[in-house]
Amino acid sequence: WLRHLAGDRYEAASAGTEPVGLNPLAVEAMKEAGVDIASHRSKTVDEYLGQQFDHVITVCDRAKQTCPLFHGALHTHHWSFEDPAAAKGTHAERLEAFRTIRDQIRLQIVEFLEA
Repeated sequence: WLRHLAGDRYEAASAGTEPVGLNPLAVEAMKEAGVDIASHRSKTVDEYLGQQFDHVITVCDRAKQTCPLFHGALHTHHWSFEDPAAAKGTHAERLEAFRTIRDQIRLQIVEFLEA
């Protein structure tokens, strides 16, 4: 969302504490919103250790507990979202969980950009 909404105002990097691959439901939900993430890949935070960041944002409680510290980050933020990958049910029910979190993250990014 940050790349899509902020244009070139920010350079975004994304990684997980335990990446397991790009979830097809995330790709589908984002495509519905006009954002193509199909070419993205799942990365580990270890790829970014030692790099400088203005903002480091964790987006789930488990990540907040396990994410390594990025010393030198000007700002750290924690945005607590449910993990949509943990949703159970039919394809439609699981996709709806991804849509919900997608929309919550979009709103949080908009607020971040307006601050």
